[in-house]
Amino acid sequence: MNLLDRYVLRNFMQAYIYCIVGFISIWLIFDISDSISTFLDEHVTLPRVLQYYGTQVPQILVILLPVSLLLALLFVLGRMSRANEIVSMLTAGISLSRVLMPLFLIGLLTALGSFALNYALAPHAEMARKTFFSPEHHSARVVEGQIFRNRRDARTWFVQSFRTDSNRFQNVQVLQQDAHDHIVTNYLAASAEYQAADHSWVLTQAKVVHYDQAGNITTEELLPTLVVRHWSETPFRLHSANERAELMSLPELRDYLAFNSDFPPALLAPFYTHWHYRIALPWTCMVVTLIAAPLGVGFSRRGVLASVATAILLIFALNFSTHLFLALGEGDRIPGWIAGWAPVIAFGALGLYLLRLRASNREATDFRALLPRRIVAR
Repeated sequence: MNLLDRYVLRNFMQAYIYCIVGFISIWLIFDISDSISTFLDEHVTLPRVLQYYGTQVPQILVILLPVSLLLALLFVLGRMSRANEIVSMLTAGISLSRVLMPLFLIGLLTALGSFALNYALAPHAEMARKTFFSPEHHSARVVEGQIFRNRRDARTWFVQSFRTDSNRFQNVQVLQQDAHDHIVTNYLAASAEYQAADHSWVLTQAKVVHYDQAGNITTEELLPTLVVRHWSETPFRLHSANERAELMSLPELRDYLAFNSDFPPALLAPFYTHWHYRIALPWTCMVVTLIAAPLGVGFSRRGVLASVATAILLIFALNFSTHLFLALGEGDRIPGWIAGWAPVIAFGALGLYLLRLRASNREATDFRALLPRRIVAR
């Protein structure tokens, strides 16, 4: 890293850190204003308050990092352009791509950091907010009236209640069906507990009823304990039927899609979409860098103002298209990979085009180059 790189990085990082700290401070002020009464009513201690905000910061950073990148790039490059520093660098024989290389590196590192936050911490922030002030203060919750249909093995589970952090289920009924959806066995139990060591289910106070093809009872058994070793269901798979895709981490989405691959496509669409969206979203930071860096460089006051306005409009369009494609993917209107990646790829290509225009000393905000020559002549 030469002296020029250190100079560009020093100017940029100062503005970048100010933007991040400023945005987080504004968010903290508003959030504390909304939550202060709850903190006082619940007699929340300072360590718990810090723990609460520690769970929320990853989600806020994922949202704020692209915006901070945009503003810092436009501010620093605009200031350097007005001071003719970039013109001096170009006159010295340094290409624009080489001048902007440290900023692209920061954009890449920011994308990787955003991916690390978005892997598990950020998706769990909303659930942490909902459960933080519960009396027991943990992420587990009680689910009642759960129904799970295992289409691959033709089994249907009815569970009265269970806790998401436990392998024990209360008042369970399991219906085993044949290839023609006829009930062949009915399992009733006061409780069912999953043994992870040997992947078995232990039913207590169990009643097993067998049926013939006509639906008549053939045999009944009452057993104090019944161990079933051939069921493929796990506690995660049973309670995953209630999960919301936007609140699940990447490992949870992967497990959900693997365990529930027999679900109808319409039910799996939100989870496929959020799987790709969660991987693609951090790359928005790199797209913002590709768009803002060439547009932040200007050689006149009018050019800088037009570039700033164009950059803000393009990032707004990127955000709008991201949420639009996400909604289409969740509704099974388009494939999940298109919903997650299309905005990033499209606006990333646009950013590369803008960089090419600016590197060739053409105005990046002049889109007449995209039009046919006959139209431009008119």
